[in-house]
Amino acid sequence: MELHFITGNDNKVKEARKKLSPLGYEVIQKDMDPPEIQADSLEEVAMFSAEWVRERSPTPFFLEDSGFFVDVLNGFPGVYSAYVFKTIGYMGILRLMEGIEDRDARFMAVIAYYDGNEIHLFRGEVLGRVSYEPRGDGGFGYDPIFIPDGESRTFAEMSPEEKNMFSHRGRALESFIRYLEEGV
Repeated sequence: MELHFITGNDNKVKEARKKLSPLGYEVIQKDMDPPEIQADSLEEVAMFSAEWVRERSPTPFFLEDSGFFVDVLNGFPGVYSAYVFKTIGYMGILRLMEGIEDRDARFMAVIAYYDGNEIHLFRGEVLGRVSYEPRGDGGFGYDPIFIPDGESRTFAEMSPEEKNMFSHRGRALESFIRYLEEGV
């Protein structure tokens, strides 16, 4: 079965294909660039994007929105993660956190799946903390400053396979896969 993945991010597509291909799903990348609204939650952003895509493409699809949330910064950058990364980057986040001991943070992802009738949401999360300095040269985005719980290395210091064991997107995909396997 074909599943259209609405994204321009090749890394997201690779991760989805790794999880869905063994189950007989062919993940087809479709870059439609839906607008991102300003909202309080990833669920709102994903739902708006899914509604926008549904109006333009009636075939089943899924899309994903994710963010990096720092507890002491009241969840910032959160839903604004992409914009914040483009403007101040992870070094800006480290500057904001200078002198702060509470480093708790999380990556969250929400998948919106349109089955041809309605939109379903699936969430994944990985808890961890912000490092004191960037480490590693793998991954992308905030990976050089995020250390998942149970690890001493940042995502950027891990191989893609190791990082995928913790992945927030992977956890959202697993929830999505459980839904698909139920035969709905």
